[in-house]
Amino acid sequence: MSVKIYHNPRCQKSRQALQLLKDQGLQPVIIDYLQTPPSAEELDALLKTLGIEPRQLMRNKEAEYKEQGLNDETLDRQTLINTMVKYPILIERPIVVANGKAIIGRPPEAVLSIL
Repeated sequence: MSVKIYHNPRCQKSRQALQLLKDQGLQPVIIDYLQTPPSAEELDALLKTLGIEPRQLMRNKEAEYKEQGLNDETLDRQTLINTMVKYPILIERPIVVANGKAIIGRPPEAVLSIL
């Protein structure tokens, strides 16, 4: 089984989700999305797989959220996606992709539901 995790090694929840995957005997592809952000196309596809809208994937407590005026409800989908690509710290983590499904690992145990 191919498993991918969008991971922030400094995030405890992300580290816990990664460990859960490894405890299942999996060797996921680890994407440090802060160092290698997804493209707008990749992020759009990921949102569709998650079944959510961009705002639902955003960390609205990050300084960049306020600095970029992202609480403006008139901003369109593409603008929000492009902003997450430019400021990947805004992307909620961890995100695990497996079996054609994706899930945000909050709580970390949620990742087990798509394996």
